[in-house]
Amino acid sequence: MKVLKQNGGKKILSNELRWNPLLGTWIIVSSKRKIRPWRSEECPFCPGTPETGYNWQTLVLNNLYPALRIDPKTSRESFDIYKVMPGYGYCKVVIEAPEHIGDLDSIPFKNLIFYLKDLKKETIKLCNDEKIRYVACFRNKGEIIGVSLTHPHSQIYALPFIPPRIKIELKNAKRFYKEKNECLFCHIIKIEKKEFDRLLYSNKSFISFLPFFAMWPYEVHIYSEKHINSIIELNEEEIEDLADIIKVIVAMYNSLFDFSLPYIMFIHNSPCRKNYPYYHFHVEFYPIHRSKDKLKYAAGIEWGAWVFTYDDIPENKAKELKEALNKALNKLENEGYKAKGTIF
Repeated sequence: MKVLKQNGGKKILSNELRWNPLLGTWIIVSSKRKIRPWRSEECPFCPGTPETGYNWQTLVLNNLYPALRIDPKTSRESFDIYKVMPGYGYCKVVIEAPEHIGDLDSIPFKNLIFYLKDLKKETIKLCNDEKIRYVACFRNKGEIIGVSLTHPHSQIYALPFIPPRIKIELKNAKRFYKEKNECLFCHIIKIEKKEFDRLLYSNKSFISFLPFFAMWPYEVHIYSEKHINSIIELNEEEIEDLADIIKVIVAMYNSLFDFSLPYIMFIHNSPCRKNYPYYHFHVEFYPIHRSKDKLKYAAGIEWGAWVFTYDDIPENKAKELKEALNKALNKLENEGYKAKGTIF
């Protein structure tokens, strides 16, 4: 085994993938990220900095401290079942607005549209790299989530492998498709519409609900009403509808406890290039609060066994979210925004 610890007396800054043989997935290892800025007083994403310049509404930047890069170096060689691969890929930051403070419900609606178009454009571009198998677009909000910079922004990771969560979704969706000749996600929409209690808000192109199988107390999913695989298939009207429902759902979260609610937003696209007729484009939100002053901690059973516990009934939480939705829509209307859809 050859372990490279020193290079002229200096530690190697590596970007690599290490294989977890127990879970059958890759772990991203990036030594340089430990020196990235942490809640710096000077914001690198505000207009006029060396990275950003001026005269922009949204901006896509290369992450200066990427977990993946196109010229990766490894710290060591593989040994036996301990496989190591270069951490090839792309890490980008999407700045959602010039203003330093804001959320997806408060930035100008046109910015929200530009932002989604940026995600679409970058997904198309990154998927054209034959080494990339999946483009992950996500947003972390709130210090309690671990956000290092508070300026409104999202991230894009272009991965050389399909993430395990997406693999599981693909596997189960494919099995359901073979057995029922129907999309699993489309079927879930039908059940949610039939049971009704967990439905929240919908417009012409999208529907949102707190899922029957929610793992986080106020988890919300947004599904496309039309069966499509990825954000790259959205037309202009559908992008505006997606912007609308995201704006409303985030406003709902921020009205739930009358403070700016931390959350993670993850966009679930199909993998690059290959055809996945059984997969369905959707967006998932994971807030970590279970009440105004309590957090839902993923603890022993969640981390050790990947079995989530739910400390209530999802239908009860959906009622709370519907009350917050009414407050949110009234607030948005008072601010001059008229939502395109309706509450259930």
